[in-house]
Amino acid sequence: MKKIKITQIRSGIGRPLRQKRTLQALGIKKMQHSVEHEATPQILGMVKKIQHLVSVEEI
Repeated sequence: MKKIKITQIRSGIGRPLRQKRTLQALGIKKMQHSVEHEATPQILGMVKKIQHLVSVEEI
């Protein structure tokens, strides 16, 4: 399965709690922090909900 690299590019401050929790669930801790995940439907759905806060690239 493909892997994706997710990097936070915008702040979670002032965002709804659900979006903040999604960032936490993905393992993103702070600005410019990157994590790698398998491109499963669950992960892709989480990324879609916060696509305005992160950048995604395939590895």
